[in-house]
Parts: sequence; structure tokens; C-alpha cells
Amino acid sequence: MEISRIRALRGPNLWTRRTAIEAIVTLSEGERPLAGMPGFEDRLRERFPELGFLRATHKSDTLTLAHALEVAAICLQAQAGCPVTFSRTAKTVQPGVFQIVVEYSEEAVGRLALQLAEQLCLAARADTSFDLQEALRRLRDLDEEVRLGPSTGAIVEAAINRSIPCRRLTGGSLVQMGWGSKQRRIQAAEVDRTSAIAEAIAQDKALTKKLLRAAGVPVPEGRPVHSADDAWTAAQEIGLPVVVKPLDGNQGKGVTVNLRGEAEIRRAFEVAQGFRDDILVERYLPGGDYRLLVVGNKLVAAARREPPNVRGDGIHSVRELVQQVNADPRRGEGHATSLTKIRFDEIALSTLEKQGLHAESIPEKGRRIVLRNNANLSTGGTATDVTGDVHPEVAARAVEAAQMVGLDICGVDVVCDSVLRPLEEQGGGIVEVNAAPGLRMHLSPSFGKARDVGKAVIDHMFAPGENGRIPVVAVTGTNGKTTTVRLITHLLRTSGLSVGMTNTDGVYVNAVQVDSGDCSGPRSARNILLNPTVDAAVFETARGGLLREGLAFDHADVAVVTNIGVGDHLGLNFITTVDDLAVLKRVIVRNVAKNGYAVLNAADPIVAVMATQCPGKVIFFAADPEHPVITSHKTQGGRVVYVHNGDVVAMEGAFETRLPLAGVPLTRNGTIGFQVENVMASVAAAWGLGLSWNAIRQGLASFQSDTGNAPGRFNVMDYQGATLIADYGHNPDAMQALVAAIENMPARRRKVVISGAGDRRDDDIRAQTRILGAAFDEVILYQDACQRGREDGEVVQLLREGLQDAPRTQVVETIQGEFAAIDHALASLQPGELCLVLIDQVEESLAYLQQRVAAAR
Repeated sequence: MEISRIRALRGPNLWTRRTAIEAIVTLSEGERPLAGMPGFEDRLRERFPELGFLRATHKSDTLTLAHALEVAAICLQAQAGCPVTFSRTAKTVQPGVFQIVVEYSEEAVGRLALQLAEQLCLAARADTSFDLQEALRRLRDLDEEVRLGPSTGAIVEAAINRSIPCRRLTGGSLVQMGWGSKQRRIQAAEVDRTSAIAEAIAQDKALTKKLLRAAGVPVPEGRPVHSADDAWTAAQEIGLPVVVKPLDGNQGKGVTVNLRGEAEIRRAFEVAQGFRDDILVERYLPGGDYRLLVVGNKLVAAARREPPNVRGDGIHSVRELVQQVNADPRRGEGHATSLTKIRFDEIALSTLEKQGLHAESIPEKGRRIVLRNNANLSTGGTATDVTGDVHPEVAARAVEAAQMVGLDICGVDVVCDSVLRPLEEQGGGIVEVNAAPGLRMHLSPSFGKARDVGKAVIDHMFAPGENGRIPVVAVTGTNGKTTTVRLITHLLRTSGLSVGMTNTDGVYVNAVQVDSGDCSGPRSARNILLNPTVDAAVFETARGGLLREGLAFDHADVAVVTNIGVGDHLGLNFITTVDDLAVLKRVIVRNVAKNGYAVLNAADPIVAVMATQCPGKVIFFAADPEHPVITSHKTQGGRVVYVHNGDVVAMEGAFETRLPLAGVPLTRNGTIGFQVENVMASVAAAWGLGLSWNAIRQGLASFQSDTGNAPGRFNVMDYQGATLIADYGHNPDAMQALVAAIENMPARRRKVVISGAGDRRDDDIRAQTRILGAAFDEVILYQDACQRGREDGEVVQLLREGLQDAPRTQVVETIQGEFAAIDHALASLQPGELCLVLIDQVEESLAYLQQRVAAAR
């Protein structure tokens, strides 16, 4: 068994809408089927009993080692506590080669699960040992390390429940919610609109108290100190007992409370200095420790916190009792679990000493032993929900404290006898105000009702009905994708939106190119969705990116499939037939929003049938108003776009609007058929987005098919009285469309300059010149800049073979190099003739052609 080409599919993909690991598995004959490996499945279950029977998972398949690998990878994750359920094994056209797909919730965990599954299968095959518990431990530890913490995770879950797209920006807790100009960001439990000044104030406990006191909020008296001597002096000034803590600490680190003597105050100062240089001494307030959570201008949760403690049993030592409590599976080392393990450190030992105990003391049965006096969950404390008990005046003081500091999300620490009465009545006070407070005590309290504080945060960040989304259009097909993407983008910009666009030419934001090259994949699309200046996004969605990573978004508002035809790039990556290609291309249709539209070419049967896969509605387009798909959909009240009497017609029920092709320069008065199709697709997409018809008309009228708006897409130039056309067509369907367009352009003689990409099938390369040979008098062949795995001269030879028995072509020449071929063609070009240049290096070739045209004037 050999595993190769492991990919992380990070968005909706060919197999599933979920994130998944895809791998190619090559098996020897003895590994397929499993029946050829006697006892393998029994040995596999011996090592992993929870795996179950493979036959129950794959009832109709001939089971192979690849199936065992797939099931092991998904079951290992599930057993480790990861919420995954989807997996699949598929045969390829190559004997013994399989594709396996296994869902993951965290990519690193999914990759490790595949690695461990391989080790498990190999161990079962060789009848060697496999440490299942160690494998599960590694998966659990990695999952805890890489997944979002409980606070951030709760907020993200609440966002997803409101259909707000989320993207983790770092390995930590920085998360983008929403897209483009509608996005917001959080980091842990802190939102993007919380100022750095507010956070700095919250970190400075002395300044915080000063501001709260000025606002009339009750706080304990205290001041910063700079030495142990100063700490003792401050304690005497304030009055015992006191609290010693770092001035800008968090999570209870270095905090010692209820100090009554000089020695313990000095020791507490040294402990606090281990965390921060600046130390605060303040009056100790007796009473319970409460955490009040304020989001915006509301109190959304409250908890009473108990310090970490154990109960004596008259048998075990304090150290052993702590070990027993820490064995609770709810307690972990960090913040990923609902509780944290109790620390057995110097503060704990000091606290024990005050109770007349030490680590090895055996307390009597029933005695409550406190391990530290502060009640932070981070140091092992517990929490009881008291949200329903908070007096309105207490809640008001907490909100005032948060607003005085300037925090959107604020953890307010209150010490008082009870939250049932106003603080002033009982001598209670606010002892701390915390930015980015931990939420787990409210999400999973030790006792009482859990509170959905993640939802409260999202409701504060996003108004009712808002989901942080910008309009997203995905365009795929065999031909016309780039022009359609550019035209839709132009229509959106005409409507006043700032638009991000990706295509095979680059990445553009508001018509400014920010990246170059083929950018039709998900990485470029994600960069557009990351950009806070973008109001709408239009993505060319090519096959390669879909195969490599899936989509960059969960769903689109509009998905456009221009055509499939006879396909392109067939024979690569196990996409061998037109039907295979259609299944891949329809991924964007299957991921249309429920209130969105799929825009489908009714004249292409393979595209038209994709309508059954669309969760939203469908707009069909075709030039022929009598096409059966158009008439049927129109009869059912659906949206259709077609051509009638020189107009593009958009119709839905009784509604109809007409757009004269005479006012659409891209189509040259409707004479270029493939551009008419691109216009219909773009109009349908704009209609699906709800753009005004006035903006659509203006956009169509102002979009020129020049090298600026549509480089390499039927760019027509005049060269000394001859017609010169540059186009990036590179497959048989494109050749057919170009020939049909040129038939409408009079010329006494035609010549074409062409090369071919090596990553096409031989027949596809021959078919291009076979089509051109019926329409052009002269063909000039040149070798492409990139042969894509072919030997020198191999592609040109295939092109020449396609010209055998050509009905029109009389002259065939071969030139080395694209620019040399262009020069050769132009040298003999006469007025009244037409020359089509099928360019390879789009930017460089267009620039060269423009230079030649300018020099000839």
C-alpha cells in the first residue's frame, strides 16, 4: 500500500460540503480485495475493537485495503472525540488506485489520523502490535492543542448558527466573521471595536479603580507598591486584611488574598513579582467572589466562583486528595476543558499553612481544605450560575464599570455577600474589570444553568438579520468564464459597489490588479473575502482549484455555468470524461444559497440537468427562445434569458425587459455568438443579485471588448487595413465559437496563428486545427512556451496532423516562438484580410501586438 498526494479540502468539494482529507492509495494485487488477505479484518478489529465490521460500512463494494484505511481514519478521529462522520473510497480508472476521502474537524488531526490509520492497517497486515491508546492520546492532545478554546469556540458556533461565515486567521484565537466590508473580527472574547486604550486601562488595575471610583462605582481602597517594605506600609495605611496582586495580571496569577500579617504580605509580594514587576495592594473585601459578564450594555451572565478546595476523608493526604480531584475528566491543564486542574504551588502551600496544614497532612473526614483564596477557574476553582439572582442595581454597576473602561465584552469581578442586594448596602465592591474574559464558567458551570454567552456576543456584533455576507458570484464552465466574470464585475461596479474579482489573469479589487497569474483558485478567492474594502466578489472557479482545495466559501449567491461542451483538460486528475467534468463543475451549483440562483446554459444538456442539484432557484439562458428548456421553465414561471429580434430578453411570469444588442459593444451588434452567450449569463447573474435594470443597461453599454476590459478575449484591432484578432481560445469548443464569430466578419483571406497546450489529450489537440482547417486559408503553427510534459515538437506535430485533409487550408507553416510567429503572420498580412492570433502568454503577447499595431499607424 502506497499513499500519495494527500490534500486538505478546506471547503465544499467534489465529495462533500465538509472539510476533508483526500489521498491517493495505490494497492498491490494482493491487497485487493481483502479476501486475498485471510484474517486481516479479524486482526484489524483485535487492534481496534470499536472499528466494527467493514462490510457494514461498505455493503456494495468489493472491500480492499483502501476501504480499511478509510474506515480506520474516520473511526480513530471519532474515538478521539472529533465530530466527524463522512468518509468514502472511490475507484479510479487506474487499476489498483483508489481515492479515499475522510472528513476532519481540524486539519492537523485529520492528517495525523490518516497516518495512524496507515500504521494500524500495516500492523494488522503484518500481525504486529499497534498501541491504540497511544494513538488516541496523540489525536486527543493534538486536537486540544489546535482547536479553538471554549470561549472563542462558543462565539464561532453562535456565528455559524446565524449563517455567519467564519475563518480562523491564525493558529490562535483570531477569527474573521463575515466577508469583505461586512466582516468583523474577534480574538478570544474580545471584539475588533474594543480600543487598545480600553484594554490598556483594564490591565492597569490602579487606573481602573480610579476611573470606577470617579463614576461612583464602589471599589476597594488600594495603591501600587514598589517593594515588600512598601507593600507592608500600604497594608497598614489601608487596614488589614489586604490583597496583594500584580497590577496588570490575569487569570488569578500571583494573587494572594486575606493577608493579615507582615510576613505573609512580604511573601505574597514576592509571589506576585514572579508574574509582574508592578504590584497592587488593596483592601480585602469579605464575601463571595462573583464574575459578572457584560456584553455591550447588558449583563448576560453571572457566576459565583468558589476557590479550589478538597474534602478530607481521614485517609488521604492533601496532596493525594488534590490528585483525586484532578483526575476528574472535566479538569485539564489549560482552558479547553470545563474545569482546570488545581495547582499545587507555593500559593497553595502558603494557603495550607494558614489552615495549619501541609502537603502531606491527612485532614479529618468532612473538613474543607482551601488551596488558594482567589476563585479563578484558571487556578482550579469552580463556578455556580447565579444569573437569575442578580439585583438590577448590581447589574447596573457592572455595566457602568464596563462602559467607564470602554470594553465591549467585560468580565466584572465583584466581592459581596450576595448579588441579591445592591453592593452599597452590604459593603461590597468591584475588585477587577477584565478584557477578553473567559467564558467557560458561563458555558459549562460546575453547577446551575449554562448560558449561551456566545450568542450574546454575536448578537452584539451583528444586528438582527445581518449575517456578515457580501454578494458572492462563482463562475465556471469550459469557455467564456473570464469574460463573464469581468462583465459581471463591471455590472456590479456600475451599480456603485467595490468589487473583488479573481480570474485566470489575476486578482482585482475595484479594477486595480493586486496579483497576477492564474488566480482562479480558492486561495485568491479567500484573499478577496479577507479584504475589508470589498462589497461584492466575483470568482472564476476553475477545475484545478476545486480539485486541490474545494471552494473558498460555503455557498454563493449566484453560480454561473457557462457551458461544458466537449470539455477541456480531460484525462487529468482522474477526470477522464465529460460527465466527470460536469460532476466537478456542478460543485458550485450544489452550493448555491437557498435564496440564491444557479445561472445555467439551457442549450448545453449537461449543464441544464444541473438544475436538479441546485438548493436555490434557477435562471436558464439560451439564444433560442423556443428551446424546450427555456419554454418549459418560462411556462412554470421561472426566470429565463434569451435573444429575440436583436434583444436580450429577461422574463419571469408577466415581467419582461429587453436589452438591445445594438447597445452592447461586446457582441458587435449581436454578431459574435459566444459573446452574446456571455452577455446573457452576465445579465442573468446581475438579475439574480437584484441589480437595477438601469445599472445593467449602463454596464453593458460601457463594457468594451478591448485589452483593458477583456484581455485575450476576442480583442479586435486594425492593422494597416486588415482585421487582427487576439484570443486565448485553447480547446475545440473555443475554436468552434471563434470560427462561428469570424464567419460574420467579411475577409478575402484568413490566416490563424496557433499553438497548443501539452496537457490536453492528443485528440483534443488535433481537433482544434481540424476545426480551423475548414475556416482558414493559412495556418501558422508555433511551439507553446510551456510544453507541459510533452517533448519538443510533439504538440506542433499533433496540430499538423489535425490539418490533414483540411478542406480550406492551403498553407501550413511552422515557426519557433510565439512572437516570431506573430511577426511572420503580420509580414504578409494584406488590407482586407483577417488574422486570428491564438495567444499563449496573454499579457506579453497583447502588449507585443499593440506595439506592432501602433508602429504600423
